[in-house]
Amino acid sequence: MAIYAFGDIQGCFEPLQRLLDKVAFDPRCDQLWFAGDLVNRGPMSLETLRFIKGLGHRARCVLGNHDLHLLAIHYGGQSVRNHDTLMPILGAPDRDELMDWLRFQPLVVLDEGRNWCMTHAGIPPAWSARKARRLAQEVEAVLQGDQCEDFFRNMYGNLPNRWQKGLRGTDRQRLIVNYLTRMRFISADGELDLTSKEGLDTAPEGFIPWFEVAGRKAAGTRLLFGHWAALEGKVTVPDIYALDTGCVWGGQLSALRLDDQQWFRVPSQPEK
Repeated sequence: MAIYAFGDIQGCFEPLQRLLDKVAFDPRCDQLWFAGDLVNRGPMSLETLRFIKGLGHRARCVLGNHDLHLLAIHYGGQSVRNHDTLMPILGAPDRDELMDWLRFQPLVVLDEGRNWCMTHAGIPPAWSARKARRLAQEVEAVLQGDQCEDFFRNMYGNLPNRWQKGLRGTDRQRLIVNYLTRMRFISADGELDLTSKEGLDTAPEGFIPWFEVAGRKAAGTRLLFGHWAALEGKVTVPDIYALDTGCVWGGQLSALRLDDQQWFRVPSQPEK
């Protein structure tokens, strides 16, 4: 059995199929891990969701910010944005079934036996992988419960932007989500900057990439994350693997084989 971890698909279904052909995916025994943002911005989000859901136990996914945005539209009455490409999902006959499956996906996958952890954006330096999984479960219980509509109506926002033990309720849940699905730059004391989205040389004063903070509690656990296409898959910190190589922006779709850390990539458009 081989396990392949994929960066943000974002509705790029055709490149996904080419990449699966390239790795010779065997649905009888192989497993596919997806680092979130299955949907949006690309042309075939509906087909992507249906395909990954249809893989059953052969797929493991974490929720990304675009996946949560889709759920917020469906459950929380949020509005579709100008650049969204979600209408085929929202108008699909199996919409309710797909949304119910999506909201039951986790925010953190932790495989302690293989020493791998996967989240969409990373793990803040003050959390171990176990703590990230435990805090993620708090939010997952809300997403999967009968009151998820209330959460999705109040999910958006950049505050609070620093972890405190006394946080409760929606503020606590929103910050957990922002750390796990939106984080790029962070200060030494855990404050999030959620406005800068480009490469490493664009860090605001007093902020650095989350994975470069000294003394990370999750050090020693191999981490997979997506979200940050501007990195182009390049991270020099050991045991950190950036999976998003910007397929939806004309870059590549990438997969990492976990057994030997070999990369596989295909361009966003088929070669002529």
